[in-house]
Amino acid sequence: MTDIRIGSIVRALAGREKDRFMMVTDIRDGFVFLADGDERRLAAPKKKNIRHIALTKTVIDVTDELTDRRLRTLLSEYDKR
Repeated sequence: MTDIRIGSIVRALAGREKDRFMMVTDIRDGFVFLADGDERRLAAPKKKNIRHIALTKTVIDVTDELTDRRLRTLLSEYDKR
């Protein structure tokens, strides 16, 4: 799982967020921090074990000013696939 980077879209495999798509905001010590712009805002991401996520092929460009609203829109479009 070395391909995970900030901006990667992942699917939660365990926990309350199971089967939801979220974006990686940070990676530290075997954990990822995830935000969905709704229940988990960019300012307060969810800490999740890296083994409890599934990586997708999509990566969001976070160099732009990303807001919770924009993140919700991007994830809702991805969820329709």
